[in-house]
Amino acid sequence: MEFKMEAVRLVKGGQACSVTAKILGIPKASLENWVRLNAKGQLKGASDKPVNPEQMELARLRAELARVKMERDILKKANGVLRSGIAVKYAWIANNKAKWPITLACDVLGVSASGYFEHWRRKKLDKPTKPGANRRMSDEALLVHIRAIHAEVKGEYGWPKMWKELVARGHRVGKERVRRLMKNHGIRARCKRKFVVTTDSKHHLPIAPDLVQRNFTPTAPNQVWTGDITYIATDEGWLYLAAVIDLFSRQVVGWSMRAHMQSSLVTDALKMAWFRRHPAPGLIFHSDRGSQYCGHEFQSTLTGYKMRSSMSRKGNCWDNAPTESLWGRLKVGRLYGQKFATRREAMDEVIDWLTFYNHSRLHSTLGYVSPMKFEERWTAAQQSKAA
Repeated sequence: MEFKMEAVRLVKGGQACSVTAKILGIPKASLENWVRLNAKGQLKGASDKPVNPEQMELARLRAELARVKMERDILKKANGVLRSGIAVKYAWIANNKAKWPITLACDVLGVSASGYFEHWRRKKLDKPTKPGANRRMSDEALLVHIRAIHAEVKGEYGWPKMWKELVARGHRVGKERVRRLMKNHGIRARCKRKFVVTTDSKHHLPIAPDLVQRNFTPTAPNQVWTGDITYIATDEGWLYLAAVIDLFSRQVVGWSMRAHMQSSLVTDALKMAWFRRHPAPGLIFHSDRGSQYCGHEFQSTLTGYKMRSSMSRKGNCWDNAPTESLWGRLKVGRLYGQKFATRREAMDEVIDWLTFYNHSRLHSTLGYVSPMKFEERWTAAQQSKAA
């Protein structure tokens, strides 16, 4: 499947197996097995030949290329802090230490690793230990954290989410103060813009009834999934993206990206979601009336997984509002204003945003926590009740 090859590509690019497995929500052991099969040329769909002893020089060059790629990614992601002070850079490195080695990030951003560790050592020593002894953070210090988070989330947060994020990270600060500082220093969320998503519903394929009826709040995970397709412009042509969302936590549980909008696009997204979640029979999959979702390939896959098909009314985007909202967040928060020379560049950006969305982005519908954190809390509560 497509996402297996994508996972292997991330590992070969220098990203740790544990990090990649966490991003994609798959077992680490499975990913390690895929990497081994790919090295032997036995992974389904793999085109890379295994490296033999005569290709050691090529392996060395690939390792160097992986490092260069990581440096490029750091420069790309940290663009907003390159001209900032050392404290902002230290804060950004700390917030992203799970993605890239600290020493490499320090080197790319032009700060010393020893200075970074000394900075946080002093911070730890200066931290009050007595209850109630926390001192009020100065505006200058608070602004450092705001700018670091603003760069980290690519300008996606306005002051309400910025305040929630600061509180979640342990900073005691008032929302009015955050609003004032952001306004006075010109720190604002990216502007909204309308985007059009088209659906090919001019066909004579069977239409499923609407089983959801705009009830987008199931009581547990894996009860209702919803899916849709959007497109992204690149210099090579359109890149089509299909996603599957679990409505309970609004987590993106499956996705697929192709240069075409055929049935395999949505079917692969569904297969990825099923592989990650293995839902019990009876799950409702809700979509629009597009020919990709009504076609035999997708419907037979649903039947094989013992899922029930549900479709919105013709031309009514509100019947699939959560997925439409996801596209708005992706395009406004990350893609608007960017130009992609290749589909590969666009895919990398989308994967990076999906990782951020699932693991970190605060979701107002979920009480300002990320989709994965919301589901983790629910699971812990259920286990506590059963104990």
